[in-house]
Amino acid sequence: MHEELKIIAINYATSAASATVAETATFPLDLTKTRLQIQGEFASNGHAATVTKRGMVRIAVGIVQEEGFTKLWQGLSPAVYRHLIYTGVRMGVYEQLRDKVLGRNSDGSFPTWKAAIAGLSAGSFGQFVSSPMDLIKVQMQMEGRRQMEGKAPRVQSVWLALQSTIKAGGFRGLWAGWVPNVQRAALVNMGDLATYDTAKHAILKNTSIPDNWICHTLASVCSGFVAATLGTPADVIKTRVMNQPRDKCGKGLFYKSSIDCLVQTIQKEGFFSLYKGFVPIWSRMAPWSLTFWLTWEEIRKLCGSTSF
Repeated sequence: MHEELKIIAINYATSAASATVAETATFPLDLTKTRLQIQGEFASNGHAATVTKRGMVRIAVGIVQEEGFTKLWQGLSPAVYRHLIYTGVRMGVYEQLRDKVLGRNSDGSFPTWKAAIAGLSAGSFGQFVSSPMDLIKVQMQMEGRRQMEGKAPRVQSVWLALQSTIKAGGFRGLWAGWVPNVQRAALVNMGDLATYDTAKHAILKNTSIPDNWICHTLASVCSGFVAATLGTPADVIKTRVMNQPRDKCGKGLFYKSSIDCLVQTIQKEGFFSLYKGFVPIWSRMAPWSLTFWLTWEEIRKLCGSTSF
């Protein structure tokens, strides 16, 4: 039991550290994606005349020119805090479900349907417990845009943001938008974890490629694309629900629920607006997934843990 707990703790710490590396390296793409998704919402709420729609590259260049190069990492601190909880929990839950609850086949393989269930469950639970940090991250990412629009600063630091959120909507306000948040995480992790696990072991079983960085790279490329495809619509809804202004009771002023946001978005901007930001999402998920999996697999080996 002691040895098992030690392995769980090592895997938790190493996955959180690997996620921190990946998050820092790819964070500007996440910021660009968030600004792109909110841009359409701002225009559809009566400000079309004051908004010049930009693509991914122009948004990134505009942030550097108008706000400064370092603003590409605005909101990084809560993103890192989130991953210290989120990634550690989701990876630990997935491995426990795979190895202890659902179980592998007699030949050591893990059926795709079981991997999908484990990914959905792990992503949902990990995101729920880390949702407050995701809320603060989205708000901090939009601060530069708010200042450019002449609005008063809303978020100045992570801890002040947590305090103001609790003051405005109570402790429950920290979980504002948790439903679309968890929905997105469930889909993303079903795509990411299940695809990586399945692809990696399929490569090992059907090719001569050993369990090394080449195998990990090929599996991570597959997982990044599937995760982006499944998660983009939920990511758009999550971002809009979490970024909307709220009344004193913590209720959103634009959307009543994630379903209401989904309906309004399609009615005002069309179905494919749900895939607004797909390119930056995939462009970020691909290097994020690659950086994370390569880093984690290598750290696991150095720590004496088995391969994922």
